[in-house]
Amino acid sequence: MALHTLAVLVENSPGVLARVASLFSRRGYNIDSLAVGPTEDPKISRMTIVLNLEGHALDQVSAQLFKLINVIGIQEMKPSESYERELLLVKVGSNGAALDEVAKRYGAKVVEKSENSVVVELVAESDVISALLSDLKPFGVKELVQSGAIALEKGVKTLTDRVRDEQGLSNPEEGNIGESSTADYQN
Repeated sequence: MALHTLAVLVENSPGVLARVASLFSRRGYNIDSLAVGPTEDPKISRMTIVLNLEGHALDQVSAQLFKLINVIGIQEMKPSESYERELLLVKVGSNGAALDEVAKRYGAKVVEKSENSVVVELVAESDVISALLSDLKPFGVKELVQSGAIALEKGVKTLTDRVRDEQGLSNPEEGNIGESSTADYQN
């Protein structure tokens, strides 16, 4: 199996996240990471979903996702063609120069120091975050929170541009992405 990152544009309306998560649950697929947030258009949200699937299953999931009401567009984010980052906040139990050196080596930032703990922040690829966490174990990891992956395609073209091209829209005024022709429904 291989990790695949999907960027999914959806209408910003209640119940969309539940319907998307339900699709994966019903088919027995595990979501490794899920991040949802606003876009440049307040009517549209962007989901970044990381899945561990084989090619055929990924095609099936993408097709089923696209059939969901409120899904506007889907793009697989290939590692060589996109930037992918996660956020880590970790609280460790000891303080000192050695900890500062570990944080510095990874480009992490110490955001709080107290007598009994230090909070470290890192925005990086998941493998860098894993390596930092491994190096922080000797300091006594007390608590951590790690966001899901977010990804953005390299280059000038945006996911919204790609969706407009696929739908045959030459500009946003000809058809507003995010304004569904079908009524939203609640679960």
